[in-house]
Amino acid sequence: MSAMAELFPIELTVNGRRRSLEVAVHHSLLDVLRDDLELTGTKECCLVGECGACTVAMNGQIVDSCLVLAVEADGAEITTVEGLAAGGRLSPLQQAFLDTGAVQCGFCTPGQLVAAADLLARNPRPSVPEIEEGLAGNLCRCGCYVQITEAVLAAAREADR
Repeated sequence: MSAMAELFPIELTVNGRRRSLEVAVHHSLLDVLRDDLELTGTKECCLVGECGACTVAMNGQIVDSCLVLAVEADGAEITTVEGLAAGGRLSPLQQAFLDTGAVQCGFCTPGQLVAAADLLARNPRPSVPEIEEGLAGNLCRCGCYVQITEAVLAAAREADR
């Protein structure tokens, strides 16, 4: 058996659910999320860690899932965009993205949301420059940066209520 065909067992906790699976040594966390676990919210785009479309939280840190080998994620706790909603309801951040028009084509939205949720968890009342810095690794082809910033500010205000 070649190294490319060899499968390795891994265990992950994805969006609060423990998952056991076998993965090819060369598959990325992005591959596993989208293809094996059918969590297609995380988007595949540049595959070199430049765009942020594949951003997920891994053990409390945001990462580009295209750059993480699935075997490196063994034992990790992963949160994808699907994990931001609770009980079938959008999170206040997700709702703010809709309300402010931050969702255009939607391709960058999952990564933007995961990065913004991470930012708000670390800094519940970020300033505009802090939002810009916190989301700097996530590109928006539609140029909705103003609306995305407004959405994060709106979610922060909502959390203060």
